[in-house]
Amino acid sequence: MLKKLKNHYNSFTSQNLEDLFKLDNKRFNKYSLKASNLFLDYSKNWINTETFTLYEKYFEKIDFNLVRHQMFNGEKINFTENRAVLHTALRNSKNNSIYVEGKNIIPLIRKELKKIDNFCNEVHSGSFKGFSGKSIKYIINIGIGGSDLGPSMVSEALKPFHSSNLPQVYYVSNIDSADLIETIKNIDIDRSLFLIASKTFTTQETMENAKLAKQMVLDHYKGDIKSISSHFIALSTNKNAVKEFGINLEYMFQFWDWVGGRYSLWSTIGLSIALYLGMDNFKKLLAGAEDMDNHFRSAPINENMPIILAILGFGYNNFMGLNSHAILPYAQYLNRFTAFIQQLDMESNGKSVNKNGNLVDIPTGPIIWGEPGTNGQHAFYQLLHQGTQKVPCDFIAIANSQHGIDHTNNILLANCIAQSQALLKGRSLNKVINEMELQGLSKNEINKMAPHKVFQGNRPSNTIILKELNPRSLGSLIALYEHKVFTQGIMWNINSFDQYGVELGKLLTNEILSELNNNNSMINNNSFDSSTNGLISFFKMNQ
Repeated sequence: MLKKLKNHYNSFTSQNLEDLFKLDNKRFNKYSLKASNLFLDYSKNWINTETFTLYEKYFEKIDFNLVRHQMFNGEKINFTENRAVLHTALRNSKNNSIYVEGKNIIPLIRKELKKIDNFCNEVHSGSFKGFSGKSIKYIINIGIGGSDLGPSMVSEALKPFHSSNLPQVYYVSNIDSADLIETIKNIDIDRSLFLIASKTFTTQETMENAKLAKQMVLDHYKGDIKSISSHFIALSTNKNAVKEFGINLEYMFQFWDWVGGRYSLWSTIGLSIALYLGMDNFKKLLAGAEDMDNHFRSAPINENMPIILAILGFGYNNFMGLNSHAILPYAQYLNRFTAFIQQLDMESNGKSVNKNGNLVDIPTGPIIWGEPGTNGQHAFYQLLHQGTQKVPCDFIAIANSQHGIDHTNNILLANCIAQSQALLKGRSLNKVINEMELQGLSKNEINKMAPHKVFQGNRPSNTIILKELNPRSLGSLIALYEHKVFTQGIMWNINSFDQYGVELGKLLTNEILSELNNNNSMINNNSFDSSTNGLISFFKMNQ
């Protein structure tokens, strides 16, 4: 089947994308759709009815429908960690039961969601107070990876939905203490609440920042250990470690091992979102994701938005040698969205071993990168338009701005549409010459300059449009990419839900750290290579 797909994509090599529009003036209508609060135009891609026919057969071969069913119903598709994958259950509003190891998890989810709701009421009403008796005005979320990227992205994206009577939120993730130190400058400890977000309560970066924050609070209250329970809460599963830290277990919010870190914003990891935006907006975020879940489960392949994005990316990555993908949100509030999708995609599908334990023989996850428009236009779009590498792009636009300044929003939208059009059409040498002749330039000037002004075009892109950027539409947008990544993982026959590639660096960090902390100028560990030894020695001599 892969051979048939490869032959199919080979047939596209002689087809210019712009010519496809000339051959079919209804192409936009055929290859665009609206679903779950989003609109997708994917007409500027090498795709036709045969593409869908081939992929329908491929999906049958890989039992895609079965694996999708297994995920939604709690089977342990994360087989390397023997875990279910049930972030979708966190936003499931129906009363149907979902079982993990014989236990219905829906009541557990409802209980924890209610606990979040009650705690938000305590903080927002002022009944939860800091050690000095003052109400909470600042929330500092200390986490890393999924415990930071998701909540911080959502909080940034939905800033206009924050009410002035609700707490401000800050996110600390980098083990570089400058991150926390600079944050502390903006807050009043008497009115601050630290959320320590770590499933195991052992994550090095998170716990080092937590310890530093704890010491700052103790210094502020002259060493009174009782102050800790008034200014720290835990988002974790490790009761013993939470208690030892000094946090009241009444304010420990749980999530489960079937919630992956990069999918955890829907769980209690999203507490900072609820505290910042209010519980009603958090529930709308969940509802938007559920809208996309329902669409993903029921729509046929040729009308299924996540699957369409997945097959486009699969084809480019595997058969056309286009191994990077740009996410380009034309919305300042989405300035953290690309970083979030980068983790979601690259940590999930950056794998080189398939489910059978064999090395893969096809390219898997692409490199995800990007920056909000129009800033990116003045940074890297030169490469997108005239570079030697073709980069498929997702343009994300908001029809109605949150700030209400329509004329600048129309400029933004015009730029977004123009960029996708320019990638499609390019500018031919003949057109460049004609334009230069009309400018009255000499033949020598034209011959010298014209080649540098040619744009090849013929570069694919998608455009995703939200009518408004609000909690519900953002929830749908996030879930769209979650399901795209899941689909591609099945297509590549890899496990998208473990991340062992992160572990080796952690192990080596501890070995190197022991050498850096050793006052002896000699390096004790003989297993290091000469470069590692040299770097350690250089740092030790220059500290």
